Amino acid sequence: MTPSLRSPYAVWLVGLLVYLVAVFHRSSLAVAGLAATDRFDITASQLATFTMLQLLVYAGLQIPVGLLVDRFGPRSLLLAGTLLLTVAQVGFALASTYGLALVARVFVGMGDAMTFICVLRLVSTWFPARRIPLITQLTGTFGQLGAIAAAVPMTWALGRLGWTTAYLIAASLGVFLAAALLAVVRDAPHLTHLRGPTMSLTAVSASLAASWSHPGTRLGFWMHFVTQFSATALSLLWGYPFFVRGEGTSSAVAGVLLTIMVVAVMCAGPVLGWLVGAHPWQRSTMVLTIVGSIVVVWTVVLTWPGDAPLWLLVLLVVVVGVGGPASMIGFDLGRTSNPDERLASASGIINQGGFLASLLLVIAIGVILDWRTPGESSAYGPSAFRWAMSAQYVLWAVGLTQVYRYRVRTRRVVDRDELEGVNRTPAG
Repeated sequence: MTPSLRSPYAVWLVGLLVYLVAVFHRSSLAVAGLAATDRFDITASQLATFTMLQLLVYAGLQIPVGLLVDRFGPRSLLLAGTLLLTVAQVGFALASTYGLALVARVFVGMGDAMTFICVLRLVSTWFPARRIPLITQLTGTFGQLGAIAAAVPMTWALGRLGWTTAYLIAASLGVFLAAALLAVVRDAPHLTHLRGPTMSLTAVSASLAASWSHPGTRLGFWMHFVTQFSATALSLLWGYPFFVRGEGTSSAVAGVLLTIMVVAVMCAGPVLGWLVGAHPWQRSTMVLTIVGSIVVVWTVVLTWPGDAPLWLLVLLVVVVGVGGPASMIGFDLGRTSNPDERLASASGIINQGGFLASLLLVIAIGVILDWRTPGESSAYGPSAFRWAMSAQYVLWAVGLTQVYRYRVRTRRVVDRDELEGVNRTPAG
Protein backbone atom coordinates (compact mmCIF):
# COMPACT_ATOMS: atom_id res chain seq x y z
CA MET A 1 0.00 0.00 0.00
CA THR A 2 1.43 3.38 -0.99
CA PRO A 3 1.63 6.19 1.55
CA SER A 4 -1.00 8.21 -0.37
CA LEU A 5 -3.53 5.44 0.07
CA ARG A 6 -3.01 5.67 3.82
CA SER A 7 -3.83 9.36 4.05
CA PRO A 8 -6.81 10.33 6.21
CA TYR A 9 -8.60 11.84 3.22
CA ALA A 10 -8.20 8.67 1.14
CA VAL A 11 -9.67 6.57 3.97
CA TRP A 12 -12.48 9.06 4.46
CA LEU A 13 -13.23 9.23 0.73
CA VAL A 14 -13.69 5.47 0.46
CA GLY A 15 -15.85 5.44 3.58
CA LEU A 16 -17.86 8.36 2.19
CA LEU A 17 -18.42 6.49 -1.09
CA VAL A 18 -19.72 3.49 0.85
CA TYR A 19 -22.14 5.73 2.76
CA LEU A 20 -23.16 7.51 -0.47
CA VAL A 21 -24.02 4.20 -2.15
CA ALA A 22 -25.89 3.08 0.97
CA VAL A 23 -28.02 6.24 0.73
CA PHE A 24 -28.56 5.46 -2.94
CA HIS A 25 -29.81 1.95 -2.15
CA ARG A 26 -31.93 3.29 0.70
CA SER A 27 -33.57 5.89 -1.55
CA SER A 28 -33.85 3.89 -4.77
CA LEU A 29 -37.40 2.76 -4.01
CA ALA A 30 -38.61 6.38 -3.91
CA VAL A 31 -38.82 6.60 -7.71
CA ALA A 32 -39.71 2.92 -8.14
CA GLY A 33 -42.85 2.93 -5.99
CA LEU A 34 -45.32 2.98 -8.88
CA ALA A 35 -43.29 0.38 -10.78
CA ALA A 36 -43.27 -1.82 -7.68
CA THR A 37 -47.06 -1.72 -7.37
CA ASP A 38 -47.32 -2.99 -10.95
CA ARG A 39 -44.51 -5.55 -10.69
CA PHE A 40 -45.79 -7.16 -7.51
CA ASP A 41 -49.49 -6.22 -7.87
CA ILE A 42 -49.64 -4.68 -4.39
CA THR A 43 -51.62 -2.02 -2.54
CA ALA A 44 -50.30 1.21 -1.05
CA SER A 45 -50.08 -0.38 2.40
CA GLN A 46 -48.04 -3.26 1.01
CA LEU A 47 -45.79 -0.82 -0.83
CA ALA A 48 -45.27 1.09 2.43
CA THR A 49 -44.23 -2.17 4.08
CA PHE A 50 -41.03 -2.18 2.00
CA THR A 51 -39.85 1.06 3.53
CA MET A 52 -41.37 0.22 6.92
CA LEU A 53 -39.25 -2.92 7.25
CA GLN A 54 -36.17 -1.14 5.96
CA LEU A 55 -36.54 1.70 8.48
CA LEU A 56 -37.44 -0.68 11.30
CA VAL A 57 -34.31 -2.74 10.73
CA TYR A 58 -32.15 0.39 10.36
CA ALA A 59 -33.42 1.98 13.56
CA GLY A 60 -33.32 -1.24 15.53
CA LEU A 61 -29.70 -1.92 14.62
CA GLN A 62 -28.26 1.49 15.52
CA ILE A 63 -27.25 0.60 19.07
CA PRO A 64 -26.10 -2.98 18.26
CA VAL A 65 -24.01 -1.70 15.33
CA GLY A 66 -22.39 0.91 17.57
CA LEU A 67 -21.42 -1.80 20.00
CA LEU A 68 -20.12 -4.02 17.17
CA VAL A 69 -17.99 -1.16 15.84
CA ASP A 70 -16.45 -0.79 19.30
CA ARG A 71 -15.76 -4.52 19.36
CA PHE A 72 -14.64 -5.35 15.79
CA GLY A 73 -13.67 -2.00 14.25
CA PRO A 74 -15.27 0.07 11.48
CA ARG A 75 -13.42 -1.60 8.56
CA SER A 76 -14.97 -5.01 9.20
CA LEU A 77 -18.47 -3.56 9.70
CA LEU A 78 -18.22 -1.40 6.56
CA LEU A 79 -17.19 -4.42 4.51
CA ALA A 80 -20.03 -6.51 5.96
CA GLY A 81 -22.51 -3.72 5.25
CA THR A 82 -21.31 -3.31 1.66
CA LEU A 83 -21.63 -7.03 0.95
CA LEU A 84 -25.09 -7.15 2.55
CA LEU A 85 -26.30 -4.22 0.44
CA THR A 86 -24.93 -5.81 -2.73
CA VAL A 87 -26.59 -9.16 -2.12
CA ALA A 88 -29.83 -7.48 -1.03
CA GLN A 89 -30.11 -5.37 -4.18
CA VAL A 90 -29.40 -8.40 -6.38
CA GLY A 91 -32.21 -10.18 -4.59
CA PHE A 92 -34.50 -7.19 -5.04
CA ALA A 93 -33.67 -7.05 -8.75
CA LEU A 94 -34.51 -10.72 -9.28
CA ALA A 95 -37.47 -10.99 -6.90
CA SER A 96 -40.64 -12.00 -8.67
CA THR A 97 -42.90 -12.15 -5.62
CA TYR A 98 -43.80 -9.67 -2.93
CA GLY A 99 -42.47 -11.90 -0.16
CA LEU A 100 -39.01 -12.28 -1.70
CA ALA A 101 -38.84 -8.53 -2.31
CA LEU A 102 -39.66 -7.87 1.35
CA VAL A 103 -36.80 -10.11 2.47
CA ALA A 104 -34.45 -8.23 0.17
CA ARG A 105 -35.43 -4.86 1.64
CA VAL A 106 -34.82 -6.19 5.16
CA PHE A 107 -31.22 -6.90 4.19
CA VAL A 108 -30.96 -3.47 2.57
CA GLY A 109 -31.84 -2.00 5.95
CA MET A 110 -29.23 -4.17 7.67
CA GLY A 111 -26.46 -3.15 5.30
CA ASP A 112 -27.48 0.50 5.44
CA ALA A 113 -27.34 0.47 9.24
CA MET A 114 -23.66 -0.51 9.13
CA THR A 115 -22.37 2.50 7.19
CA PHE A 116 -22.82 5.94 8.76
CA ILE A 117 -21.67 5.07 12.28
CA CYS A 118 -18.60 3.32 10.85
CA VAL A 119 -17.62 6.32 8.74
CA LEU A 120 -17.97 8.61 11.75
CA ARG A 121 -15.69 6.30 13.73
CA LEU A 122 -13.07 6.42 10.97
CA VAL A 123 -13.28 10.22 10.97
CA SER A 124 -12.73 10.40 14.73
CA THR A 125 -9.72 8.07 14.48
CA TRP A 126 -7.94 9.46 11.42
CA PHE A 127 -8.45 13.22 11.77
CA PRO A 128 -7.23 15.67 14.43
CA ALA A 129 -9.89 16.87 16.84
CA ARG A 130 -10.16 20.34 15.33
CA ARG A 131 -11.19 18.91 11.95
CA ILE A 132 -13.65 16.26 13.12
CA PRO A 133 -16.77 18.51 13.24
CA LEU A 134 -16.21 19.77 9.69
CA ILE A 135 -15.48 16.33 8.22
CA THR A 136 -18.50 14.89 10.02
CA GLN A 137 -20.75 17.56 8.54
CA LEU A 138 -19.27 17.01 5.07
CA THR A 139 -19.89 13.28 5.42
CA GLY A 140 -23.59 13.82 5.97
CA THR A 141 -23.77 16.48 3.27
CA PHE A 142 -21.95 14.68 0.45
CA GLY A 143 -23.57 11.38 1.38
CA GLN A 144 -26.84 12.85 0.14
CA LEU A 145 -25.48 12.70 -3.40
CA GLY A 146 -26.63 9.09 -3.20
CA ALA A 147 -30.21 10.29 -3.00
CA ILE A 148 -29.67 12.45 -6.11
CA ALA A 149 -28.38 9.37 -7.94
CA ALA A 150 -31.51 7.54 -6.80
CA ALA A 151 -33.78 10.24 -8.24
CA VAL A 152 -33.21 11.26 -11.87
CA PRO A 153 -30.69 8.55 -12.94
CA MET A 154 -32.72 5.74 -11.36
CA THR A 155 -35.90 7.10 -12.93
CA TRP A 156 -34.17 6.97 -16.31
CA ALA A 157 -32.78 3.46 -15.71
CA LEU A 158 -36.15 2.06 -14.67
CA GLY A 159 -37.83 3.57 -17.71
CA ARG A 160 -35.20 2.57 -20.29
CA LEU A 161 -33.61 -0.59 -18.88
CA GLY A 162 -36.38 -2.12 -16.81
CA TRP A 163 -36.59 -3.20 -13.19
CA THR A 164 -34.16 -6.12 -13.15
CA THR A 165 -31.36 -4.52 -15.17
CA ALA A 166 -31.58 -1.21 -13.30
CA TYR A 167 -31.28 -2.84 -9.88
CA LEU A 168 -28.55 -5.27 -10.98
CA ILE A 169 -26.44 -2.35 -12.20
CA ALA A 170 -27.04 -0.59 -8.89
CA ALA A 171 -25.99 -3.71 -6.98
CA SER A 172 -22.75 -4.04 -8.99
CA LEU A 173 -21.41 -0.88 -7.34
CA GLY A 174 -20.83 -2.90 -4.17
CA VAL A 175 -18.20 -5.08 -5.83
CA PHE A 176 -15.95 -2.10 -6.57
CA LEU A 177 -16.53 -0.60 -3.13
CA ALA A 178 -15.59 -3.84 -1.37
CA ALA A 179 -12.32 -3.91 -3.30
CA ALA A 180 -11.60 -0.28 -2.41
CA LEU A 181 -12.32 -0.96 1.26
CA LEU A 182 -9.89 -3.85 1.37
CA ALA A 183 -7.19 -1.86 -0.42
CA VAL A 184 -7.44 1.50 1.33
CA VAL A 185 -9.33 1.50 4.63
CA ARG A 186 -7.69 0.70 7.94
CA ASP A 187 -9.22 1.07 11.38
CA ALA A 188 -6.38 3.34 12.54
CA PRO A 189 -3.26 4.91 10.97
CA HIS A 190 -1.01 2.14 12.25
CA LEU A 191 -3.50 -0.69 12.65
CA THR A 192 -5.51 -2.51 9.98
CA HIS A 193 -7.92 -4.13 12.41
CA LEU A 194 -8.92 -2.52 15.70
CA ARG A 195 -10.47 -4.85 18.25
CA GLY A 196 -12.09 -3.65 21.45
CA PRO A 197 -13.02 -5.43 24.67
CA THR A 198 -16.28 -7.29 25.00
CA MET A 199 -19.08 -5.64 26.97
CA SER A 200 -21.36 -7.48 29.31
CA LEU A 201 -25.11 -7.07 29.12
CA THR A 202 -25.02 -5.30 32.47
CA ALA A 203 -22.50 -2.74 31.23
CA VAL A 204 -24.49 -2.10 28.05
CA SER A 205 -27.72 -1.63 30.00
CA ALA A 206 -26.06 0.74 32.47
CA SER A 207 -24.61 2.86 29.65
CA LEU A 208 -27.96 3.14 27.86
CA ALA A 209 -29.82 3.96 31.08
CA ALA A 210 -27.32 6.66 32.01
CA SER A 211 -27.54 8.23 28.56
CA TRP A 212 -31.34 8.26 28.52
CA SER A 213 -31.53 9.70 32.04
CA HIS A 214 -30.02 13.02 30.92
CA PRO A 215 -32.69 15.41 29.58
CA GLY A 216 -30.25 16.57 26.89
CA THR A 217 -30.25 13.08 25.36
CA ARG A 218 -34.04 13.06 25.38
CA LEU A 219 -34.13 16.52 23.84
CA GLY A 220 -31.78 15.28 21.11
CA PHE A 221 -34.05 12.27 20.52
CA TRP A 222 -37.15 14.43 20.05
CA MET A 223 -35.26 16.92 17.88
CA HIS A 224 -34.28 14.05 15.60
CA PHE A 225 -37.85 12.72 15.77
CA VAL A 226 -39.63 15.91 14.71
CA THR A 227 -37.26 17.26 12.04
CA GLN A 228 -36.53 14.29 9.81
CA PHE A 229 -39.69 12.31 9.05
CA SER A 230 -41.20 14.56 6.38
CA ALA A 231 -38.06 14.55 4.23
CA THR A 232 -37.47 10.84 4.82
CA ALA A 233 -40.99 9.81 3.84
CA LEU A 234 -40.80 11.84 0.63
CA SER A 235 -37.29 10.76 -0.35
CA LEU A 236 -37.65 7.07 0.47
CA LEU A 237 -41.09 6.27 -0.89
CA TRP A 238 -43.99 8.71 -1.09
CA GLY A 239 -42.49 11.81 -2.72
CA TYR A 240 -42.61 10.52 -6.30
CA PRO A 241 -46.18 9.14 -6.10
CA PHE A 242 -47.35 12.28 -4.25
CA PHE A 243 -46.03 14.65 -6.89
CA VAL A 244 -47.23 12.52 -9.84
CA ARG A 245 -50.60 11.33 -8.55
CA GLY A 246 -51.32 13.91 -5.86
CA GLU A 247 -50.13 17.09 -7.59
CA GLY A 248 -50.31 16.14 -11.27
CA THR A 249 -46.65 16.64 -12.18
CA SER A 250 -44.81 14.61 -14.81
CA SER A 251 -42.36 11.86 -13.85
CA ALA A 252 -39.45 14.10 -14.90
CA VAL A 253 -40.65 17.01 -12.75
CA ALA A 254 -41.16 14.68 -9.77
CA GLY A 255 -37.58 13.46 -10.13
CA VAL A 256 -36.29 17.03 -10.32
CA LEU A 257 -38.26 18.01 -7.21
CA LEU A 258 -36.71 15.13 -5.26
CA THR A 259 -33.30 16.21 -6.52
CA ILE A 260 -33.92 19.80 -5.40
CA MET A 261 -34.79 18.49 -1.95
CA VAL A 262 -31.46 16.70 -1.74
CA VAL A 263 -29.63 19.84 -2.91
CA ALA A 264 -31.41 21.76 -0.15
CA VAL A 265 -30.16 19.16 2.34
CA MET A 266 -26.60 19.58 1.12
CA CYS A 267 -26.71 23.38 1.18
CA ALA A 268 -28.38 23.64 4.59
CA GLY A 269 -26.02 21.22 6.36
CA PRO A 270 -22.88 23.40 6.53
CA VAL A 271 -24.96 26.50 7.35
CA LEU A 272 -26.68 24.79 10.27
CA GLY A 273 -23.36 23.35 11.40
CA TRP A 274 -21.91 26.87 11.62
CA LEU A 275 -25.01 28.21 13.41
CA VAL A 276 -24.94 25.41 15.98
CA GLY A 277 -21.24 26.03 16.66
CA ALA A 278 -21.78 29.77 16.99
CA HIS A 279 -25.01 29.65 19.02
CA PRO A 280 -25.20 26.33 20.93
CA TRP A 281 -27.70 27.70 23.44
CA GLN A 282 -30.20 28.31 20.62
CA ARG A 283 -30.14 24.78 19.16
CA SER A 284 -33.70 24.02 20.23
CA THR A 285 -34.84 27.42 18.94
CA MET A 286 -33.42 26.53 15.52
CA VAL A 287 -35.32 23.24 15.52
CA LEU A 288 -38.59 24.85 16.57
CA THR A 289 -38.23 27.51 13.87
CA ILE A 290 -37.39 25.02 11.11
CA VAL A 291 -40.21 22.64 11.99
CA GLY A 292 -42.65 25.54 12.26
CA SER A 293 -41.69 26.59 8.72
CA ILE A 294 -42.20 23.03 7.45
CA VAL A 295 -45.67 22.89 9.00
CA VAL A 296 -46.68 26.22 7.45
CA VAL A 297 -45.57 25.32 3.92
CA TRP A 298 -47.16 21.86 4.07
CA THR A 299 -50.40 23.47 5.23
CA VAL A 300 -50.41 25.84 2.23
CA VAL A 301 -49.76 22.94 -0.18
CA LEU A 302 -52.45 20.69 1.29
CA THR A 303 -55.09 23.45 1.39
CA TRP A 304 -54.31 24.85 -2.07
CA PRO A 305 -57.36 24.51 -4.36
CA GLY A 306 -56.45 22.01 -7.07
CA ASP A 307 -52.84 21.17 -7.93
CA ALA A 308 -50.26 23.33 -6.15
CA PRO A 309 -48.18 25.52 -8.50
CA LEU A 310 -44.65 24.42 -9.28
CA TRP A 311 -43.07 27.30 -7.33
CA LEU A 312 -44.91 26.17 -4.20
CA LEU A 313 -43.79 22.57 -4.64
CA VAL A 314 -40.21 23.79 -5.05
CA LEU A 315 -40.57 25.80 -1.83
CA LEU A 316 -41.98 22.70 -0.13
CA VAL A 317 -39.06 20.44 -1.01
CA VAL A 318 -36.54 23.12 -0.05
CA VAL A 319 -38.07 23.74 3.38
CA VAL A 320 -38.66 20.03 4.02
CA GLY A 321 -35.08 19.33 2.91
CA VAL A 322 -33.70 21.64 5.59
CA GLY A 323 -35.32 19.34 8.14
CA GLY A 324 -32.85 16.60 7.20
CA PRO A 325 -29.66 18.31 8.41
CA ALA A 326 -31.64 19.92 11.24
CA SER A 327 -32.00 16.43 12.69
CA MET A 328 -28.21 16.36 13.12
CA ILE A 329 -28.61 19.03 15.80
CA GLY A 330 -29.95 16.25 18.00
CA PHE A 331 -26.56 14.51 17.91
CA ASP A 332 -24.89 17.70 19.11
CA LEU A 333 -27.21 17.63 22.13
CA GLY A 334 -26.07 14.08 22.79
CA ARG A 335 -22.43 15.11 22.49
CA THR A 336 -22.69 17.94 25.02
CA SER A 337 -24.89 15.98 27.42
CA ASN A 338 -22.83 12.80 27.79
CA PRO A 339 -19.22 11.87 28.63
CA ASP A 340 -17.04 10.32 25.92
CA GLU A 341 -17.63 6.76 27.08
CA ARG A 342 -21.38 7.14 26.51
CA LEU A 343 -21.37 8.98 23.17
CA ALA A 344 -21.96 5.84 21.09
CA SER A 345 -24.95 4.73 23.12
CA ALA A 346 -26.38 8.26 23.24
CA SER A 347 -25.98 8.66 19.46
CA GLY A 348 -27.67 5.30 18.91
CA ILE A 349 -30.64 6.36 21.05
CA ILE A 350 -30.99 9.71 19.29
CA ASN A 351 -30.62 8.23 15.81
CA GLN A 352 -33.68 6.07 16.39
CA GLY A 353 -35.97 9.08 16.88
CA GLY A 354 -36.25 10.29 13.30
CA PHE A 355 -36.44 6.81 11.84
CA LEU A 356 -39.15 5.81 14.29
CA ALA A 357 -41.19 8.84 13.24
CA SER A 358 -40.48 8.13 9.57
CA LEU A 359 -41.58 4.53 10.01
CA LEU A 360 -44.87 5.60 11.59
CA LEU A 361 -45.51 8.14 8.83
CA VAL A 362 -44.70 5.76 5.98
CA ILE A 363 -47.13 3.20 7.38
CA ALA A 364 -49.83 5.79 8.08
CA ILE A 365 -49.68 7.21 4.55
CA GLY A 366 -50.07 3.76 3.01
CA VAL A 367 -52.96 2.81 5.28
CA ILE A 368 -54.80 6.10 4.67
CA LEU A 369 -54.31 5.86 0.89
CA ASP A 370 -55.88 2.39 0.90
CA TRP A 371 -58.70 3.64 3.14
CA ARG A 372 -59.48 6.55 0.80
CA THR A 373 -59.22 4.43 -2.39
CA PRO A 374 -60.50 0.97 -1.40
CA GLY A 375 -59.99 -1.78 -3.96
CA GLU A 376 -58.22 0.49 -6.47
CA SER A 377 -54.57 -0.47 -5.75
CA SER A 378 -52.32 2.26 -7.17
CA ALA A 379 -55.18 4.46 -8.43
CA TYR A 380 -54.98 6.80 -5.42
CA GLY A 381 -55.36 10.46 -6.34
CA PRO A 382 -55.13 14.03 -4.99
CA SER A 383 -57.86 13.76 -2.36
CA ALA A 384 -56.43 10.54 -0.93
CA PHE A 385 -52.96 12.06 -0.77
CA ARG A 386 -54.20 15.14 1.07
CA TRP A 387 -55.73 12.90 3.70
CA ALA A 388 -52.60 10.76 3.89
CA MET A 389 -50.08 13.60 4.14
CA SER A 390 -52.16 15.17 6.91
CA ALA A 391 -50.98 12.33 9.17
CA GLN A 392 -47.86 14.43 9.69
CA TYR A 393 -49.73 16.83 11.96
CA VAL A 394 -50.03 14.18 14.66
CA LEU A 395 -46.26 13.60 14.65
CA TRP A 396 -45.53 17.32 14.58
CA ALA A 397 -47.80 17.91 17.57
CA VAL A 398 -46.14 15.17 19.62
CA GLY A 399 -42.60 16.08 18.58
CA LEU A 400 -42.86 19.83 19.09
CA THR A 401 -44.48 19.35 22.50
CA GLN A 402 -41.64 17.07 23.61
CA VAL A 403 -38.92 19.34 22.21
CA TYR A 404 -40.29 22.28 24.18
CA ARG A 405 -40.73 20.14 27.29
CA TYR A 406 -37.16 18.81 27.33
CA ARG A 407 -35.74 22.15 26.19
CA VAL A 408 -36.96 23.56 29.53
CA ARG A 409 -35.59 20.61 31.51
CA THR A 410 -32.21 20.65 29.75
CA ARG A 411 -31.69 24.36 30.31
CA ARG A 412 -32.22 23.79 34.02
CA VAL A 413 -29.21 21.46 34.25
CA VAL A 414 -26.87 22.99 31.64
CA ASP A 415 -24.76 26.04 32.32
CA ARG A 416 -25.01 28.44 29.37
CA ASP A 417 -21.60 30.05 29.81
CA GLU A 418 -19.90 26.67 30.13
CA LEU A 419 -21.72 25.33 27.07
CA GLU A 420 -20.82 28.27 24.88
CA GLY A 421 -17.26 28.24 26.16
CA VAL A 422 -16.84 24.57 25.27
CA ASN A 423 -18.25 25.15 21.80
CA ARG A 424 -15.82 27.99 21.15
CA THR A 425 -12.82 25.71 21.47
CA PRO A 426 -11.04 24.55 18.25
CA ALA A 427 -12.40 21.02 18.76
CA GLY A 428 -15.89 22.35 18.25
